[in-house]
Amino acid sequence: MADPNEPKDELAGSEQPFVQHLFELRDRLVRAMLAIAVMAAVFGIYPGPAALYDILAAPLTATLPQGATLIATSVISPFVVPLKILLMTAFLAALPVVLYQLWAFVAPGLYSHEKKLVLPLVVSSTLLFFIGVAFCYYFVFGQVFKFIQSFAPKSITAAPDIEAYLSFVLTMFLAFGMAFEVPIVVIVLARMNIVPIQKLKDFRSYFVVLAFIIAAIITPPDVVSQLALAIPMCILYEVGIWAAQIFIKHTQAPGEAADAPKP
Repeated sequence: MADPNEPKDELAGSEQPFVQHLFELRDRLVRAMLAIAVMAAVFGIYPGPAALYDILAAPLTATLPQGATLIATSVISPFVVPLKILLMTAFLAALPVVLYQLWAFVAPGLYSHEKKLVLPLVVSSTLLFFIGVAFCYYFVFGQVFKFIQSFAPKSITAAPDIEAYLSFVLTMFLAFGMAFEVPIVVIVLARMNIVPIQKLKDFRSYFVVLAFIIAAIITPPDVVSQLALAIPMCILYEVGIWAAQIFIKHTQAPGEAADAPKP
């Protein structure tokens, strides 16, 4: 006989057959793909794949000499590259829907304190990724391209290849988007008791060195982009330590010892 004083399991009676989970996963994936397809259709109509590429290339073309343009060295590049940009834009625009479908699939199997842990992390990590991409596009690209063009000899006319530019942009977007996830990594490490808060604080000086090493490896060999990546990482590391202390306090499981350090 069950002890009436024993806490009731929140997930009791919510188990579903494995096949039903597969059906639900299929439905969630279909909805996510439909969201991406709808956004691709919308952006395909307006502003269109070519206009999307022009928007993406604007930070570079603004720094090129008058009359200089990007070039396509492959026959199919003028078609394939804008199409890739269209799909990337559609995915980013539909990302909130995709993440919601993921959340809706896993949420029924989580306890209330786990939902308090996962949902804020999903939302904040998405916002931080978008902020990192926007920071890269609106600030870093303009400064980096101006810095690079200032070193170009007068006898050289810059005409970058559109595929090479797309590869560069995607690499930079991914680098800055992931770099802005530093607070999430710090929070998870602290909340899962993998690394205590005090050790994270003691690691500050080492992280500064690590941030500059990562920036030197990922970004182009110029001071502007390296500083633009390393400095925000160091600041976000401090933000992560501060947020982790608050997060731990508000996501304790029932009966879990409240041994988190005070912020």
